[in-house]
Amino acid sequence: MTSLPVSLIVLAALAAGWPRTTARRRLRRICGLTRPRRSRRPDVFRWVPAVAALSVTFVVEGWPGVVAGIAVGIVLHRLMRRLESRSARHQRLSAAAALPFGLDLLAASLRAGAPPAAASRTVGAALGGPLGGRLCRVADALALGAPPAEAWAHLDGVPGAGRVVLAAVRSSQSGAALTGALARLADELRATRATACEAAARRAGVLVVLPLGLCFLPAFVLAGLVPIVLSVLGEVIR
Repeated sequence: MTSLPVSLIVLAALAAGWPRTTARRRLRRICGLTRPRRSRRPDVFRWVPAVAALSVTFVVEGWPGVVAGIAVGIVLHRLMRRLESRSARHQRLSAAAALPFGLDLLAASLRAGAPPAAASRTVGAALGGPLGGRLCRVADALALGAPPAEAWAHLDGVPGAGRVVLAAVRSSQSGAALTGALARLADELRATRATACEAAARRAGVLVVLPLGLCFLPAFVLAGLVPIVLSVLGEVIR
């Protein structure tokens, strides 16, 4: 078996196993009943698993190349799905930074008498950005009659939003007011963020010691130890 047929077999196998979005999932996504999947990798790397698999088949001849190529393609595809692109990371951090202020606005809207769907839509339109888009999808899902757990699940992926989802679900089940829980969560998120920033600043002070040591150690050796060693060697030679 030559390399070209083997490569075509590997490419067909990878294409057959490539994940597809069904029509039902697309319809539920348009209706706002499911949260959209976050883009984890740039599109430029989309065909890296297939290219790597084809490269393996050209290196390894025969059926062992087919098996090795398919295995390499599957492993790389699964690993690359876990990668987070720069834009996705920026959106996640932006949503996390805006979450405490968004919770304050939600609490104020609910305290004024607005229902959760209207409050989420108003706050989402006012905030904009990644968090605003998620809140607007929450409002669309609630307006379409989705269960609270499924509607508020649009906030999943935002650091700290898991407690918001739990509070909203508990409020819908027990009938308790959501305003107090949102205000407390906003204060806790601010405190957690301040603690994390302080810990990061302290950790940066510790991590900067190594590069400073690497910079000053050669200078110390050249300016302090080398002259002493040279003078001692000069006296010994004499």
